[in-house]
Amino acid sequence: MTATTLMGRTTGTATHGGTPALVVVAHGSRDPRALSTVRALLDRVRALRPALPVHLGHIELNEPLLPDTLTALGDGDAVLVPLLLSRGHHVKRDVPEMAAAAPARTRVAAPLGPHPLLVDALHDNLLEAGWPLHAPRDAAVVLAAAGSRDPESGTDTDRAASLLSARLGVPVLPAYASAAAPTVPEAVRALETRGYRNVAVASYFTAPGRFATESAAAAPWIASPPLGTHPAMPHLLLHRYDEAVKADSGLKSRVPATS
Repeated sequence: MTATTLMGRTTGTATHGGTPALVVVAHGSRDPRALSTVRALLDRVRALRPALPVHLGHIELNEPLLPDTLTALGDGDAVLVPLLLSRGHHVKRDVPEMAAAAPARTRVAAPLGPHPLLVDALHDNLLEAGWPLHAPRDAAVVLAAAGSRDPESGTDTDRAASLLSARLGVPVLPAYASAAAPTVPEAVRALETRGYRNVAVASYFTAPGRFATESAAAAPWIASPPLGTHPAMPHLLLHRYDEAVKADSGLKSRVPATS
């Protein structure tokens, strides 16, 4: 293995026939808390699997950008795991196109969601925010997500809301910070109109940022924090990585499917 330094961190890069590197693909944010959260999350991944080369690449706004990360890997093998919660333009177009343009031999894994591990994180975060162990009859939740014009993204978020509803035993209504309807305030009002007086907002974002802050501000009761470095998150990143490695030992860039 050869050593490559990215964002001040030195890890190994995989050679042909060795362990494919894990490249976590974050969206990027102007909020500095997002980058620090993502870096902490990658440290947790490294702690769980010390021998695995782990790198970070951003779609936009933060360095290192994904093309630069992939260029630094040369022609080695890599699995790109989007730090994104549903299918959409970034997962289906941007990331595969960046991967295809790079010299590295790559495969793009599925996005993180929907998945039961995310429900574990959402549930725990709600409990920490003050969600009662036995919710009252007039309690409900708005699942606040980023939003996308891609209908498959909405399908994935609907599925996540259904899984969380089954876990909590209360209605969970998906809502969006941009690009889709209903908005978080609209979803809150819709639930209140239906008689739910205790409406919580569950933050379905990977890291702090403007969307998470605005969504939390719309909560009439409690609001949970972003998924961040919850213990389920590094396990889910490694699960998506392992799925991709198992699916194709000869790594090539392709559009992922969600499971």
